[in-house]
Order: sequence, then structure tokens, then C-alpha cells
Amino acid sequence: MVLPVKASQGITALLLATELVACSGGDEALPNQPPAWTLLGAELDSALVSVWGSAEDDVWAVGADSGSGPLVVHWDGTNMQRVDTGLSGNLWWVFGFANGPLFVGGADGLIARYEDGVFSVLPTPGRATVFGLWGSAPDDMWAVGGTEGGADGAFAWRLEGDAWIEAPGFPADLSTHAAVWKIWGSAPDDAWLVGTSGLALHWDGASFGTENLGGGESFFTVHEAGGRYTAVGGGGSGIVFENDGSDWQRADDRSSLPALAGVRMTSAEHGYAVGRFGAFVERANGHWTAAPGPDTSDTLHAVWVDERGGVWVVGGELDAEPLVHGVMAYRGVHPPRQRVP
Repeated sequence: MVLPVKASQGITALLLATELVACSGGDEALPNQPPAWTLLGAELDSALVSVWGSAEDDVWAVGADSGSGPLVVHWDGTNMQRVDTGLSGNLWWVFGFANGPLFVGGADGLIARYEDGVFSVLPTPGRATVFGLWGSAPDDMWAVGGTEGGADGAFAWRLEGDAWIEAPGFPADLSTHAAVWKIWGSAPDDAWLVGTSGLALHWDGASFGTENLGGGESFFTVHEAGGRYTAVGGGGSGIVFENDGSDWQRADDRSSLPALAGVRMTSAEHGYAVGRFGAFVERANGHWTAAPGPDTSDTLHAVWVDERGGVWVVGGELDAEPLVHGVMAYRGVHPPRQRVP
């Protein structure tokens, strides 16, 4: 049974303490221990809405601004720290590269690049919210978004030098009735953008192709591994669509998945999705099925998987401003030994 977050804080703290003590002997003491959830933060002052890492000892999570700047958390393998960015406004996505740089995007068209310990704001051509970032290289970056709520304002931008420009060829009419939530690609000439009302756009390196998926439901995140793209979303219930290069096909069993907000594939055959009410869903043996998630009933908004198979999820109360009750959790046998301060 999943207890409400407030009622379960004492139990969660006790479980966390027990897990940390059990890990005190080092990784070599855990050869056969099955992966378990460790709650690294709950009811934080700001929601966390995106997580990305270059490795298990370089993990970033970003989120809402509770009044003193957006919540940004970094795990370096030893310390879990809040990072003062000097920025303001909610951050909705983080994406980067193993040797740098790191990019964050959010409200009012904000995009900042993190290099050499400094966040630098880059000029952008608009003030709509940046919901997604992806690139095949630091000089081949995309940003997508629209108005909060997704009613209109759809855009796609490209990074040119130290400034962002409107992506040539992006369908201008989409700005009147849609938003783009996320983008992901496998190469400079192969990327998918997903958004409101089943919107799916494919970039082939020269132009955009437009499709409509899911009977009008929104797709909030898209990811790719092993040649298979996966998009997740939904309103009252969750939906999953997959594309192995031939066409998009619905992949969930049309039953009882909650609305899904984030997805991360580890291969063409395996991956994870997260969503409302602490939903955690796994793709295995060709099926997407609900699996035990962390001890929270808040929305999980994003998921990332490290090289040892450790699963990182973040979320919070995302239905109304201010975005609060931040959550960060880890599933694996090598949990961080610090909580979010």
C-alpha cells in the first residue's frame, strides 16, 4: 500500500537509514542484493521536473523557483548539493554532454549554458517556455516549447554560436494551437518532436514532417534507444507509442496506466516511464507494465538511468503554481549516501 507522503515520512526516513547502514560495507558487500528504492528527497520547497547525468557520479536535477532561484541539485558521487545558478524562474529541462557543457531551459524563454562552473544566459528569439532540450553535439542543439498549459506558442529553436534562432522550416501555423513538449534524436538528421493533441514532428536533417498520434492526447516526452523511439503521455490515463523506423504504433495495453510524463529507454527492448501519483512503468518482455515505484503519491515527471542501471526519478506537485513538494528517488544497489539538503 502506498501511504500519503506526509504520513509516510517517518517510515521513509527509517527505511532510508536502514539502507544507508546496510551499504556501509561498500559495493563489494552487495553482490546479490536486488535493486531497491531510496528516497533522496521528499516535500522539497520546489518541485524537481528534470534529471540528466553524464555518469552515476555526475547527475543533475532542475526544477521550480520558490522565490530564491530555481532548485538545481548536483550529485558528484560524494556530495549531494544545491547549486546557486544566479537564474530566476522555473526550469523545465536539463541536458548536457559528458565533457560539458550543460544546458538548462525554462520560463520566459530562458536557456542557460553551464561551463567552467558558471551559468551563462544565452539570447533567445522568444519568451515562451522552453520545455525540452536535446542535441547531437554542443554545437548542434535544439530547444522546443510553447505557452504553459500547451494551448499555443509552439516553437523550435537552434543554437547558432552563442545565440538561439528560430529553426528554419518549422511549421509556423503550429504556434496558434499547440505546444511542443520535448525533442529527442538519434543523429543530426533524425529527431522527433512531440507535443499537444497528438503532435509529432520528424526532422530528417532538411525538413519537418508532421504526424498526429493518439487520438488527440498529448505526448509529454520522447526518447530513443536501439533504433526504437518511444513517446509517452495521456490525460486521464497513460498512453505509450513506439516507432521502430516503420511507423508509430500504440504499445500500452489500453488498460489502467496513469498519465505518463517521462520516459527513458535503455535499449530497444527495455525502458522506464513515470507519471502521475508516483507511477513507475517498465518495458520488459515486449510489454509496458506497472512496477513498484518510490514512496510518493506526487507526480514523477522525469527519469534517467545511469551506466550501472541505477534509475533516477524526480517530480513533485505540478498541477498548480507554485510547483512544490519536490521528490527525488533512486532505484538500485548503489544509492547515494546523502539526501538533497
